[in-house]
Amino acid sequence: MYTGLFHTHKAVVILFVLLYLIKLVLLLMNRRETLARLTKAMKIPEMVISTLFLVTGVVMLVQLPAARIDMLMIIKIIAVFAAIPLAVIGFKKSNKALALLSFVLLIAVYGLAEMHKAGVGAEAVEVPADLANNQIEQGNHLYHNATPAACVACHGEDGKAGTAGSKDLTLSKLTDDQMKEVIMNGKNAMPKYKKLTDGQLSALVSYIRTLK
Repeated sequence: MYTGLFHTHKAVVILFVLLYLIKLVLLLMNRRETLARLTKAMKIPEMVISTLFLVTGVVMLVQLPAARIDMLMIIKIIAVFAAIPLAVIGFKKSNKALALLSFVLLIAVYGLAEMHKAGVGAEAVEVPADLANNQIEQGNHLYHNATPAACVACHGEDGKAGTAGSKDLTLSKLTDDQMKEVIMNGKNAMPKYKKLTDGQLSALVSYIRTLK
């Protein structure tokens, strides 16, 4: 369900941004009559898109574990709730500055979302020296401490939690290399773990195998 919501939200956001980009261009070019006709023709579709934008976003947000709600996420939420009323007022009053500001905020939200997924600011994970010779224990440590969000937050202690659309790790049929690829580059709502070294990736995969 979460994966479907994620892709629906992504598609709706693209439509939302494109619609507001077209309206902004018309406003900046002083094409008031064309803008008025477009606004009238798109009134219901725009309401549907806006509602889906907010509803899918809120539903996904409440499904996220607390560990995934960081400062970037909070700033993103504030920007979204600031951009929409600014856009409504800006286009209704034909205020170019407010309309432009709302669009800039929407683009900023997209950028923050990508930064959040990429784990920007995440620190490299240090594995305690006493675990250096035990790959499984290294993996266990990483599973519970890797950033931008520990694996356990969504997958759970047994790998079966399924929070925020996470896969059941006990049923994974991925090869070691495929699993490393997913961990490094993320998938759907799963963030990227670019800070992990090759050795740490191998240790993490080894630990995940023990969950089966």
